[in-house]
Amino acid sequence: MKRRRLLTPEERELWEKVAASTHAMHPHAPISAKTEPDRSERHVIPPAPPRLDLPAFRVGETVRSPARHHDLAPALSDALKAHPVQMDRKAHREMTRGKLEPEAKIDLHGMTLAEAHPELIHFILRAHARGDRLALVITGKGKRGRDEGPIPQRQGVLRHQVPHWLRLNPLGPVVLHVSEAHLKHGGAGAYYVYLRRMR
Repeated sequence: MKRRRLLTPEERELWEKVAASTHAMHPHAPISAKTEPDRSERHVIPPAPPRLDLPAFRVGETVRSPARHHDLAPALSDALKAHPVQMDRKAHREMTRGKLEPEAKIDLHGMTLAEAHPELIHFILRAHARGDRLALVITGKGKRGRDEGPIPQRQGVLRHQVPHWLRLNPLGPVVLHVSEAHLKHGGAGAYYVYLRRMR
């Protein structure tokens, strides 16, 4: 919106002399010269943006790396380790060292999410019904797909989805613990699934 220039006192005096010598076409709407704007016409000056306290920097100086890196989603192995151990500590130690042999094994590597989910449900429920305690689920590490969007995609969709499925119904009630497999059983591309005892 264009701002109007206000009249000086001399210009206002001259305007009133000119206006007095004329005849108004609409006498009910008097013409007045303003030296002060209405509230609606006053220009509001926005506040200055806050200044950022940045460290001093000289031309030619190398950039210091930031102290912390932010990752909104932790690594999958870190997320699994953060869950409390629900199983026997000794058995957990043996399992994570690769000294327990899985009693049942399924390979979901190469399947789509729609194919893998029902296969995983049937496999875990059958293993639990047989009384198996340790199952091995192989997902593969996954391929890095084309990352074209603004949100970064993690490698291995199936590898990231399987731990979530194991916590949801109908598998959640029969699964006691999930952890990344030892290297001899597939490492980051497989999971140990420790099952509850049959009641």
